Amino acid sequence: MTCCEGWTSCNGFSLLALLLVGVVLNAVPLGINLVEQDRIFQNPISCYEWWFPGIIGAGLMVIPATTMSLAARKRGCCNNKTGMFLSSLLNVITIIGAVYCVLVSVQALSEGPLICNSQVNGTVKCEFSLKNLSNIHSKSFNLQWFLNDSCVSPTGHKNSNPSDNMGASWKIPSSGSEEDRYRIVHFAVFLGLLLVGALEILCGLSQIVIGLFGCMCGVSKQRGRIV
Repeated sequence: MTCCEGWTSCNGFSLLALLLVGVVLNAVPLGINLVEQDRIFQNPISCYEWWFPGIIGAGLMVIPATTMSLAARKRGCCNNKTGMFLSSLLNVITIIGAVYCVLVSVQALSEGPLICNSQVNGTVKCEFSLKNLSNIHSKSFNLQWFLNDSCVSPTGHKNSNPSDNMGASWKIPSSGSEEDRYRIVHFAVFLGLLLVGALEILCGLSQIVIGLFGCMCGVSKQRGRIV
């Protein structure tokens, strides 16, 4: 097995592992919502999971490139210049899906869980768009909803006054209250999806490079059967 085939096979196993992790992470808020609340479309944790960043972006859109890359292990359809070119081409779809996963996760981390934003725990409150992403800057992306003693103000809405937030005590939430559990789940899920998407982007870029290299330089030929 040449370095092209070996690297492609390694990328395939890496993408498979990241794909499974992304799907599981995306399903966590949905499962908790169904078990604790017995409702599907109302969730105090988040509603960005309904954009399916882990199931579609880091999951389904990664399957074609993962399948093609794993074929290199048995010297199958990747063991030729055309296969290497296709592996590079399919990883473009992987990168698009991974970028989508990262963007949704960034917006979810910036907004915080629904329990910190509104009394209405419905999916209508989660609007994902590039316009909303452009409004995120370093001052707003400070995770105060996670580090403050409580993310809920006395009126039940997110406190957006920076001077009031300065007086809050900073700590890592514990699991002693329902609010803290929701904050921990929201933070862990979307930080995990952010990392999954970033790693998939790196795997996709590396496979594009090695695939083009294998396409131009060729790969090892399968050994003929010795009679």
